[in-house]
Amino acid sequence: MQKVKILAEGEGELVGWHDPDENRAWMKQKSRAIKDKQTTLTEAVDKYVNDGDVIAMGGFGHVRVSMAAIFEMIRQKKRNLTMLGKTGCHDIDVMIGGGIISKVEVAYSFGHEMRGLSKCGRQAVQSGKVKVTSEISNAGHQWRFLGGMMGVPFIPTRTMLGSDTFRKSSAKVIEDPWTKKPICLVPSANPDIVIIHVPRCDKFGNCLYDGYIVEDFELARSARRLIITTEEIIDNEVIRQNPERTVIPGFFVDAVVQVKYGAHPSNLPGYYYSDEEAISEWLDLSPTEEGLTQWFDKYVYGVKNFEEYLELNGGIERMKFLEEVEHYRAEVKAPWLDRKLGKTGGKK
Repeated sequence: MQKVKILAEGEGELVGWHDPDENRAWMKQKSRAIKDKQTTLTEAVDKYVNDGDVIAMGGFGHVRVSMAAIFEMIRQKKRNLTMLGKTGCHDIDVMIGGGIISKVEVAYSFGHEMRGLSKCGRQAVQSGKVKVTSEISNAGHQWRFLGGMMGVPFIPTRTMLGSDTFRKSSAKVIEDPWTKKPICLVPSANPDIVIIHVPRCDKFGNCLYDGYIVEDFELARSARRLIITTEEIIDNEVIRQNPERTVIPGFFVDAVVQVKYGAHPSNLPGYYYSDEEAISEWLDLSPTEEGLTQWFDKYVYGVKNFEEYLELNGGIERMKFLEEVEHYRAEVKAPWLDRKLGKTGGKK
């Protein structure tokens, strides 16, 4: 019997991995019944997010992130979560600032894209407050969720070969038994809890998407527990009329929460643009403990719910402005608007 020849092993800590048979047995316990899964954000977070969980968020960067759920996790003082950081930006920064993350596996996680690097997240890691368990490429993270979705222990790929990213990862390199060339084995992942914000879904959890889905397809299917926050609840008949756009079937979903503007201050394509003024305020205050305290006291602990948070950020007037900007950009693609957003829109 030919033995697999291991050529190299990453030095990163393996997080979020489960024996596929054990995970299959765990998932078998979940109900597949077609039932109304609507609940409140408070109840969903309290029931499905546990201290010490491995968590992953849907969306990409500053696009379609469930910020409403993040604020609720912080408000409920969840602790010691391990974040599979894939392409996290504003979400992971706020979660670190809010004290709910103790470990993170990173791809691109400590930056705000064109807005610069994350001071809050970087300081937390450099001080030892948050541990980087391992590093991985963006593709590597998607392969982890793909493996978790497929019920296999790993995905063979050429990504990260010969790089320091591999060295800092939890992957392994073996000799391909067919070609005798090196092949990277990326370990699968089944996060304990995944939270995804979607444009619309029905009360059963069937999610209808517009445009790019990034890795939500794999992520939803690899999750042990899945909370969906949505801009609107639509009739099941609409879902049935557009089956090709139902990216996430309801039987994967544990809870459905309607939260209009739930991705604010991030962008929801086709609905509203990112609130650059709100993001700038976070970037200005988050580098210091005093600033963090001020920000969280105002926007998280000082409000009862996400609706009150939106009021502090300009309320319906500001949200309608962000909708107009998104619609205008979609029609004429005017890049000069990006530079003006922080100075217009009538934030209170």
